[in-house]
Amino acid sequence: MKHLLSLALIAAASPALAASGPFFSLKNTDFIVLMAFIVFIGVLVYFKVPGMIGGMLDKRAEGIKADLAEARALREEAQAILASYERKQKEVAEQAGQIVEHAKRDAQAAADVAQEELKASIARRITAAEEQIKSAQDAAVKEVRDTAISVSIGAAKDLIAKNMTAADGNKLIDESISDVESKLH
Repeated sequence: MKHLLSLALIAAASPALAASGPFFSLKNTDFIVLMAFIVFIGVLVYFKVPGMIGGMLDKRAEGIKADLAEARALREEAQAILASYERKQKEVAEQAGQIVEHAKRDAQAAADVAQEELKASIARRITAAEEQIKSAQDAAVKEVRDTAISVSIGAAKDLIAKNMTAADGNKLIDESISDVESKLH
């Protein structure tokens, strides 16, 4: 409400309302202002200011249109580049997946080969251990046999020495010599 009142007071205090007398008089400020405005507009038209302003506005509009066209072209180029990068990213992701898959297959193949080599190595070691055990058994059996033979020969020698007379010994020696002669001839 205060605003309306202040607007009314400003309008009442304007110089146009303060003028008195006939309108087409130099004492009337409204007429003087109107004449000055018409002269100002005439000067502007004489110097072709509206045409210049229109030309500048047209240039400005053309510049804005050119900027918009360039912005559209840049946007389309950016979208094309973005699409290109997205395609490249997909290709790289696919290649990475293939590389990972290939690496997994290679790792599995290497693990299989290593497992087979380990099995073969274990089999060789088992075979070598079995051969060593057999060799040790054969050596132990031979040693036991040699010991048994030695013990048996010693026991037989002692028995024969106790139970045999000199005549029996000579008789055995003669039989052995004749036996050897018959086998050698």
